[in-house]
Amino acid sequence: MKILIRIALAVCATASGFAQTAERSPAASTPATTAEVQALREQVQSLKEMVQALQQQMKEQQTAATAEKNSSNAPALPQNSETQTAETSASPAPSANAPPLFPTNDTAVVSSAPQVNANGTTTFPTSDESVTTTPATVSTSDTSSSLTQPIPIIGGGNNKNYMNISFDSVFALAASSDRHLDRLEVGDHDPQQRGFNARNAEIALDGAVDPYFEGFANIVLKLDNNNETEIELEEAFLQTTSLPYGLQVKAGQFFDAFGRINATHPHTWEFADSPLVNGRFLGPDGLRGVGAQIAWTLPVPWYSQAIFAVQNGRGGTGYSFRNPGDGGVFYGRMTIDREASALHDMVYVPRIENSFNPSDTQTVLFGASGAFGMNETGSDTHTQIYGADLLYKWKSARAEGGFPFVKWQTEAMYRRFEAGHGLDNLFPVEETFKDWGFYSQVLWGFKKGWVAGIRGDYVHMQESAFTDDETRQSRTRISANLTWYPTEFSKLRLQYNHDFLEANAFLASRDVDSIFLQFEFILGAHGAHKF
Repeated sequence: MKILIRIALAVCATASGFAQTAERSPAASTPATTAEVQALREQVQSLKEMVQALQQQMKEQQTAATAEKNSSNAPALPQNSETQTAETSASPAPSANAPPLFPTNDTAVVSSAPQVNANGTTTFPTSDESVTTTPATVSTSDTSSSLTQPIPIIGGGNNKNYMNISFDSVFALAASSDRHLDRLEVGDHDPQQRGFNARNAEIALDGAVDPYFEGFANIVLKLDNNNETEIELEEAFLQTTSLPYGLQVKAGQFFDAFGRINATHPHTWEFADSPLVNGRFLGPDGLRGVGAQIAWTLPVPWYSQAIFAVQNGRGGTGYSFRNPGDGGVFYGRMTIDREASALHDMVYVPRIENSFNPSDTQTVLFGASGAFGMNETGSDTHTQIYGADLLYKWKSARAEGGFPFVKWQTEAMYRRFEAGHGLDNLFPVEETFKDWGFYSQVLWGFKKGWVAGIRGDYVHMQESAFTDDETRQSRTRISANLTWYPTEFSKLRLQYNHDFLEANAFLASRDVDSIFLQFEFILGAHGAHKF
């Protein structure tokens, strides 16, 4: 460096002497023009600035050498850090007072720009493939906002597993001419009292367990009419992902694939409450339980699937089967509450469904379901439930975000319930109830985010001269609502119900009017439900 300074000084001195010689040249020679003199002066000034810069650089290196000697334990830094990566060339130059960047050639750090998580902070750089590789089950083609994606938790090591988490909460403000909404409404997640209701706050988990299985869980919290919190494990099951021949197996706690609504969660319902026939035949909490299911997608040109499930069918979620009832009484009988002793004590739920598209704007789906098992009102009493459902949907060829659309859905059920003598044969007679019912609803998505709906319900409960249970009262309901979806993460719904309960041998007829204002919010993206 000293040599460079000496060379620069020599050049500067030579240039200065040349300038003085030019100024002292004899009068006979051609005098230098003003422009030439000015150019020489600028060159001299440039050389002086170069010398000053070299002197400053030498001082900085001397200072650095002194500091290195004073901290002999500090690691030596690479001398050649001039090569810039894509991230350093794109970054602004550090200020004069900023500390120098730590130079590194580690490809795990400098090979790509730093990642930013959902909170806007830079994540720790890594080259671990189990972390940086996107799981095969996660789509990377979606260019929408990250807010629409589930929150992924990715496992390390060689396990390509992940988990999505979301939280959904549905509230309702209810007004009714009936003081006892808990007796009028047939679903456990329906509004149960006048005033505010919080009947469904759901934590949903789903993800890939490994290349062979995926898992799902729904944990529901709800507040009763005394504001006490109830917690239930609504679903928790394992499902295969790679069986041949169109087969899929499910095992755990799950909703049965009976009809259109039973297998869905309340936040996906198109009305604020469940249909009458679902609540009276399949139960307030739906037909679900611990068991296993196998599904087979048939090799035909249209969509066709056969499903068969077997479950314990016990408790409130096996309402028409091995259900001990309220306080040990069901349909006036003291229930037996027996343990399963043979295969016929289980509940068997078959279903077949088919779907096709008459045109590019229309979809038709129809299905048939059944549920068969024992019930708790006698030593050898059975229940059979049969169901048929139909869905028709039209969506405009110029639809924006799925709107406009028209959807018609209907379900009908028939139940044959053998009611025995009950515990210790205390009830005076045996009866066989042949009950039936249906609902039919039409939804009109007339504008993006706006849906109007109307639904008609009817349930016929065979009369009994011995059973005064109010759940056996035949009734009709008409419902109309208007739903607004500001975004996919929230909704507001206004609904009106008119109920007419028919008279029987024990209960008088009556009319009830109710109004519900329902509101919902979702944190994180909820997994898609079956169409």
